[in-house]
Amino acid sequence: MIGKFFIAWLLMVGVVATAAEPRTAEEVDASRWTLAWQDEFEGDELDAEKWTRCKRGKPDWQNTMSDDPQLLEIADGVLHLKAIQNPNLEQDSSPYLTAGVTSEGKYSFKYGKVQIRARFKSAQGSWPALWMLGNEKGWPANGEIDLMEHLNFDTIAYQTVHSKYTHRPGVKDDPKHGSTSDINRDEWNTYGCEWDADKIVMTINGEPTHTYPRVEALGEEQWPFCQEFYFILSMQVGGGWVNQTGPTDPAHYPAGMEIDWVRVYKPAE
Repeated sequence: MIGKFFIAWLLMVGVVATAAEPRTAEEVDASRWTLAWQDEFEGDELDAEKWTRCKRGKPDWQNTMSDDPQLLEIADGVLHLKAIQNPNLEQDSSPYLTAGVTSEGKYSFKYGKVQIRARFKSAQGSWPALWMLGNEKGWPANGEIDLMEHLNFDTIAYQTVHSKYTHRPGVKDDPKHGSTSDINRDEWNTYGCEWDADKIVMTINGEPTHTYPRVEALGEEQWPFCQEFYFILSMQVGGGWVNQTGPTDPAHYPAGMEIDWVRVYKPAE
């Protein structure tokens, strides 16, 4: 049954066509940045030294996660994270099944430049995300850096930071901790940030989109971004946020997200 969904996925997102597309990056100033870590997703298996499959959990972002091997594929230098209707509700009660990966416990870093090239097949109820969490303390005290979140058929991407400060009841959005920017929704886009001890500058396709500054007077709750962070690349279906505009539409699935590469740069010495 899942095999039929897999074939439909190939037809709908054009995996074969992906291999013929140029795999270009935004230009990186070599006088400022040196490549420190990367995954180009070559070969046909997930690199177990860099990534672990995301497990099912209670939060909306992970309550459809599954380790079914057909939900994750690496082909032609692209990581495919898939989202399908669950064909066997007796075995698993989740109406949809999705895949995600994390570098937690395998790779984390503090400060630098991040670039992730990705695209997705839009669907009502679809919520792909590229994000980072701090190693120390629990959420939201450890901080969260959302490089990209996309909802449904939006032509914008959300880029946000979260902390204990931003989640205080009644706290003002000062400094502003998130923004939205137009994207080429059905095309490849490069999402990232430039992050140092004083600020996080979000970027899309190499262009700055939003800056979140450190405000010393607000203390460590406002700036937990002075520790190492790890990656989460997640495909999700449904949830309180994504379904605000309407319920998930099963006719739109299978759907998913493709990731061409992940690159981390350190300041050049």
